[in-house]
Amino acid sequence: MASYVLRRLALLALVVFLAITVNFLLPRAMPGDPVETQLAQMSAGGGQTGDLAATAAAMRARMGLDQPLWRQYLLYLANVLRLDLGVSVAHYPERVVDEIAAGLPWTIGLLGTATLVSFALGTLLGGLVAWPGAGRLVRALSLPLILLSAVPYFVLGIVLLAAFAIAWPLFPVGGGYPFSYFPRADWRTAGLIAYHGVLPALSVVLASVGTWAIAMRGMVVGVLGEDYITLARAKGLGPRRIFLAYGLRNALLPQVTNLALTLSHVVSGAVLVEVIFAYPGLGYRLYQAIQSKDVFVIQGIVLLLSVSIAFATFLLDLAYPLIDPRIRAAHT
Repeated sequence: MASYVLRRLALLALVVFLAITVNFLLPRAMPGDPVETQLAQMSAGGGQTGDLAATAAAMRARMGLDQPLWRQYLLYLANVLRLDLGVSVAHYPERVVDEIAAGLPWTIGLLGTATLVSFALGTLLGGLVAWPGAGRLVRALSLPLILLSAVPYFVLGIVLLAAFAIAWPLFPVGGGYPFSYFPRADWRTAGLIAYHGVLPALSVVLASVGTWAIAMRGMVVGVLGEDYITLARAKGLGPRRIFLAYGLRNALLPQVTNLALTLSHVVSGAVLVEVIFAYPGLGYRLYQAIQSKDVFVIQGIVLLLSVSIAFATFLLDLAYPLIDPRIRAAHT
């Protein structure tokens, strides 16, 4: 088992190294100079940039862009190890790490909660729909779940916004808290944040629960004819125990894989949902960075996404033997 963990650690280190390298090379392979592009936009918009050439030279020196490519790469590697992802071109001299740190808690709070809720509901409903002992009411949920799985989450977001924020103003139109409110570490702030997050979270939950349910339904149908299900019934075990311990658990492994990969994408934010609701998460900041051609903020968020996927896959490899004893036996 120890050698298995070491191999996975070595693979994780290789994947992270390749992600950092590709993330460094791609922006520099793009045509144009991000500094000059941003300064030209600021100048065209009436921004006071002074001497453009001097300003551009100062910004390139601050970002290390005036160095040879190999030195830029070594400097980038050293900075990443120090969690320094450079500075924002659009909001110079604000650090990229600070922008990510400002949006990350909002995204994790919104999408992390919505993903876990939709996973739990969808997995349970999908298992019940496929189980032979389920009632007619549960089986009738198949069609609504299929319909929900076919609707994109941003479309549901627009519908919810139009219905419950504009037609019937039960919830706020957007934002993470009231515009004039200064957030503090108290229960009132937590309540306002939760209140503003209801519609964005609901759009993600409604769009995802059908997908989770359909996937789980197929996996439960696949285990119904297995010998251990027949043996459990022959032993006279209760239907609930057979469903939870023998049916749901043995069909859960691919579902857990999808959950880990989905959670690893949480850090990138649900861009369209956050844009629709002007929610101050990473998705909204990524959208703003793309609009303003802020290459280094885009680069930082993409790197965070790549590393989070690599770590999620690594943790998933470690969790597999705990979920399925057959995998644990193969590595002992």
